[in-house]
Amino acid sequence: MARPKGKKRAAAADAEAEAEAPAVRGRGRPKKSARTEPKPPAAVARGRPKRANTEPKPPKPEAEYFPEQRNLEDLWLSAFPIGTEWENIDKMKEFNWNFENLEKALEEGGKLYGKTVYLFGSTEPKQLDVNGELKMVFIPIVVAVDCPFPPSDKIGIKSVQRENEEIVPMKAMKMAWLPYVPLEDRLSRCDSLKTKIFTLGCTQRRCALKHLKTERVRNFDYSACPIICHLLLLKKKMIQLSISFIL
Repeated sequence: MARPKGKKRAAAADAEAEAEAPAVRGRGRPKKSARTEPKPPAAVARGRPKRANTEPKPPKPEAEYFPEQRNLEDLWLSAFPIGTEWENIDKMKEFNWNFENLEKALEEGGKLYGKTVYLFGSTEPKQLDVNGELKMVFIPIVVAVDCPFPPSDKIGIKSVQRENEEIVPMKAMKMAWLPYVPLEDRLSRCDSLKTKIFTLGCTQRRCALKHLKTERVRNFDYSACPIICHLLLLKKKMIQLSISFIL
């Protein structure tokens, strides 16, 4: 027969059962408890403050203003410098030559305004003092011919080595009188333009000169418009005319 438990043992067993009961109930999903953590300081919430930029900003580049281009500013460049060696044509452009006298003569109020004018160029080599140094300068010359029709469609070829002057058509030297279009009219339709200014043009490509015979290349160097061939007596007068176009 089993021995009955005493009161003290029964009370101890009940106490152990009550102590184990919360542990069993705790295996379920625990209840969420409201957080009572303090909010971080404002400085911490915003992150690390940025350092002030103390480096000086580079100055803004000043706007560059270019002078307005004149309506006939490149007219003298359009006139092919006949009789000038190919290697010296670029030397002629080393200086900023000014032909405003020629431009004013062709503009309204000038003595050539409204007239049909044909222009061709040439060069006059001179040894000048440039920045304290003697240098050969090729001074451009522009000759304007007031004529209702082209002064000539021929080219004269004359050199010291030749006894006689050779006259050939302009087309044989790839030259022709070309209409000059002023700057303000270059955006207009070509068929609606009515210009009375023509310049001597040459369509010979410089890159193709190396494929030509030496005699053929020399023909360009010895070329001259027939209207100025044999004008040695009027050379001084022609130079004075050219200088009046240069400022």
